[in-house]
Amino acid sequence: MYQIREMPAAERPRERLVKYGAENLGTQELIAILFCTGTKDVSVLEVASSVLNEARTASGLRELTLSELADRKGVGMTKAIVLQAALELGRRALMDTRERPRIATAKEVFCFVRDELAPLKQEVMIALYLDAKLQLVAKRTLFIGSLNQSLVHPREVFKYAVKYSAHQFILVHNHPSGDPEPSAQDIEVTVRFREIGELMQIRLADHVIVANDRFVSIGETLRRP
Repeated sequence: MYQIREMPAAERPRERLVKYGAENLGTQELIAILFCTGTKDVSVLEVASSVLNEARTASGLRELTLSELADRKGVGMTKAIVLQAALELGRRALMDTRERPRIATAKEVFCFVRDELAPLKQEVMIALYLDAKLQLVAKRTLFIGSLNQSLVHPREVFKYAVKYSAHQFILVHNHPSGDPEPSAQDIEVTVRFREIGELMQIRLADHVIVANDRFVSIGETLRRP
């Protein structure tokens, strides 16, 4: 494939975006615009194509880590950072346009976070902060790391609960293994957060584990006789 400067002006990604709008460009072209340049021997469109082939889909781009992107020929750390920043900005913009959902059950929690958490290869914990009507006030990522790391400290959770004036909150984390059954540590953390929540009068409504297309509510598990 020839370099961008060798392409007819009307076929270059930036010119096409101006003429037709971003929504009418292919994913490869959008990535190429973010990357700006390729290498001496590889065009930016080829670099973009390589990244997209690795991700398979636009949503799959979010699964690629910063180091995985940076290590690809023609990408490097700067372009990897630009791409991840653009993906996160798009995610936040989408969240801002949605009506605040009401989340009252573990299944509703699962449906809300499934697309975000289920594909991840690392364990991630997030908190959903709710008002008195169970409407979502805020969502915060609290922890990202390997399965062997300790979960987030309670002060992080309740710092945001106070900041957002939350009436209650729900903890959610994924099991990359595909098994949603809670571990002894998961249950211990849930009990500890529940006790602290009672003292602070900010209730832990549930702790939901997501694994692929399955989920488990630790709150429901603890209520069983």
